[in-house]
Amino acid sequence: MKVVVDNKIPYIKEAIEAVADKVVYAPGNKITPGLIKDADALIIRTRTICNRKLLQKSNVQFIATATIGYDHIDISYCREAGISWINTPGANANSVAEYIESALSLLLKDHEMRLGEMKMGIVGAGNVGTKVSEKAITFGMSVLENDPPRAAQENSKLFVTLDRIAEECDIISFHTPLIMEGEYKTYHLADNAFFCSLKKKPLIINTARGEVIDTKALLTAMDKGQVSDVIIDVWENEPDIDCELLKRAYIATPHIAGYSADGKRNATRMVMEGLCKHFHIDAKINIKLPRPRIAVKKIFYNDNDIALAAYDPRRDTTWLKNGPEHFEKFRNNYPLRREIEIYYDALNKYFSKNLFQKTLTKRKM
Repeated sequence: MKVVVDNKIPYIKEAIEAVADKVVYAPGNKITPGLIKDADALIIRTRTICNRKLLQKSNVQFIATATIGYDHIDISYCREAGISWINTPGANANSVAEYIESALSLLLKDHEMRLGEMKMGIVGAGNVGTKVSEKAITFGMSVLENDPPRAAQENSKLFVTLDRIAEECDIISFHTPLIMEGEYKTYHLADNAFFCSLKKKPLIINTARGEVIDTKALLTAMDKGQVSDVIIDVWENEPDIDCELLKRAYIATPHIAGYSADGKRNATRMVMEGLCKHFHIDAKINIKLPRPRIAVKKIFYNDNDIALAAYDPRRDTTWLKNGPEHFEKFRNNYPLRREIEIYYDALNKYFSKNLFQKTLTKRKM
C-alpha cells in the first residue's frame, strides 16, 4: 500500500510507516496528480484540494483529512469515483475553545470587560461551538446558540435565530463549517445585512472559516461603529490575507486556534484509525506527546491566569502583524502548545505538595 501524506501532519511518521509499504511526504499544496497516480490513500490537510483534477487518473481509494473542515474535498466526485473519505470532527474542538478562553481572559485583563454581565452568541453549535459555550458560562456569561441544521434535525427549541443573536449579543463567535450553497449556506453568512442588523456593537470572533465572514462588509461595519472589535484566526483568501483587517484586529492569528499538540494527536489518531479500518489493518495507534514547556512552579507562585499561561495570543498577533507575508510559513511551522488540562493536573499535584510551604512564605512577607 502506498500512502501520500502532507508533511506537516504531526505525530504520523512512525504510525503510518508501521502499516504502509511506501510513504511519500509532500507539502500540502504540492500534492499533484503525478505524485498520487499510483497511491492507494491520501492523508491531507486543508491545503490539498481533492477534486476531479487531482484524483481522476489516480488509484486513490481512500482520503483522510486531519481537519474538522472538509470543504477542500469534492464529495460529489469522490462518491462518483467510489473514493471513501473521512475528516476528524471534534479532534481540536477543545483547543479552539481554549484559544477563545485565552482571548476572553485578555478581554478581562486588558479591557476590564464585565463578561459576567454579557451575552455571547455562538453561531454553529457543533463540537467546537458547544465547548465554547461551556467556556463562556465559566466566565459568568449567558449564551445563545444558533444552529439551523441541528434545530431542524433535533426539532429543538433550544436554538435561536441569527436575527436574535444579532439583536441581543455582546460577543458573537462563529463556529460553522464552510458551506457554499444550499439551505444551510454559510459562505458570507456575516454580510452587510447581518452587520446592519447588529444592535449592541458586539465583538466578533471567527475561528471557523475565513469565508464565513465577508471581509469587506466587516471592515465597513467597523468603520460605521457597528462592531466594537474583532478576533480573527481564519481569513478569506489565505495566505493572502487582508492587511487592513489584520491591522485593525484586536487579536489576529494565522489559522492556529486548533493547533494544540493534544488536538493534533487526536486528529492523527482518528486518521490512522480510519485508514486501518478501510484497509482492514490490525494496528495499535499509540502517540506520545511532549511535556509542557511552561514550568508549573512559575504559574503557581506568580498567580498567573492559567489560560494565558498555557497560551497567550498576543505573541502570535504581534508576529503576524509584523510579517503577514509569512502567514503560511508561520502556520506550517507553528510550535504546538499543550492544552490547559495538563497544567491543571500538574498544578493540582504541585498545589497539594507545596500549599503549606507557600502559605508559610506569604506569611513571612
